Amino acid sequence: MYIKRILEERVKYLAKHFPVVMLCGARQVGKTTLLKKISEDQNDIQYVTLDHPRVRQLAINDPELFLQQYSAPIIIDEIQYAPELLPFIKIKADENNRNGSYYLTGSQMFHMMNKVSESLAGRVGILSMYSLSRAEIDGVKNNPFNPSKIQNIVSNDSIINIFDRILKGGMPRIISDPEILTDDFYGSYVQTYIERDIRDLIRIKDENKFVKFISCVAARTSQEVNMTDIAKDVEIDRKTAESWLSIMVSSGIVILLSPYSGNTIKRIIKRPKLYFMDTGLACYLSMWNNARALELSAMSGAMFENYVVSEIIKSYSNNGIDIRSRLFYYRDNNGKEIDLLIRENGKLYPIEIKKNADPGKNALKNFSVLSSLNEEIGEGAVLCMSSMTVPLDEKNKIVPIKAI
Repeated sequence: MYIKRILEERVKYLAKHFPVVMLCGARQVGKTTLLKKISEDQNDIQYVTLDHPRVRQLAINDPELFLQQYSAPIIIDEIQYAPELLPFIKIKADENNRNGSYYLTGSQMFHMMNKVSESLAGRVGILSMYSLSRAEIDGVKNNPFNPSKIQNIVSNDSIINIFDRILKGGMPRIISDPEILTDDFYGSYVQTYIERDIRDLIRIKDENKFVKFISCVAARTSQEVNMTDIAKDVEIDRKTAESWLSIMVSSGIVILLSPYSGNTIKRIIKRPKLYFMDTGLACYLSMWNNARALELSAMSGAMFENYVVSEIIKSYSNNGIDIRSRLFYYRDNNGKEIDLLIRENGKLYPIEIKKNADPGKNALKNFSVLSSLNEEIGEGAVLCMSSMTVPLDEKNKIVPIKAI
């Protein structure tokens, strides 16, 4: 069953303007399925995967012959296995002078992005893809979230239904096959991730230690990254912990949200916050398999925040927008924190995230710190389990999370 991806239109747009389109993301989020759907619609794009050992060896050992045998337009799956192809794709793209000639996917870009930038500068449109968003699962249109664009929303979400979504996550196979148990799927997923990606990048003497590491990271989702504590808990050195976290980031498993840093902020905490881009995987790694138990646990607030932030990130990335210059969090040495800041067109839009249905004006208490910034402050929102949009004051409102 093909679930229409919002990113599909962006891929088609880039293919009209660039000879090469690269789709990056974790394994099994649907990159190949999306590109194959586009190829079916156009009827003239062939497909080849570098997962196949013989095909991979040809690409590595004789990239020129490979591109003669597999001519454009073509989808080349898992390009990270043969970076030797990139300079030759550049040559072919220049010779053909045709946009939409090469569609590349990559699930592990740790060592690849510099090579892509060097070899294909000015010739490649790059997109990040994550697991299914709520909008895609529900089959509705989704625009980048911004409080100023939210109209009156009515929601019938219940807290247990939301935590069911959190526990299940958004991996396409989980959604298209409702009978598969999440423990079975994510157990296999973690093993595949280690066997097919991690072993290609680092030599792990003890696989259990790496699983312990990613589980330790999952237990800290929605928190500021403290590499010293993580390294201590896993019994590895800090340098190894930083390297392993970089691999998780580059493979699209987690994302690091930077602190906002304006010129007038002198005491900002510099550590990023960490979020999993699929809450089902975060739940599995932190050993939750019951939505009700999770919702009643001490970790429920962190998982709820992770779900909301990851959905907002997907609303941007699915529309081809790089969130690194758009989304931040704020926290200073005085403990004043704002969960999310959206920066758009010279304005900052503050967001608080609360699990309850009626957080009240107290949820806005830290928004006042923004008045000292050299930025125009736009409308703010408290994203929560409210059943409707409710104004809190002239600039801020309660917004149901259904609005994301």
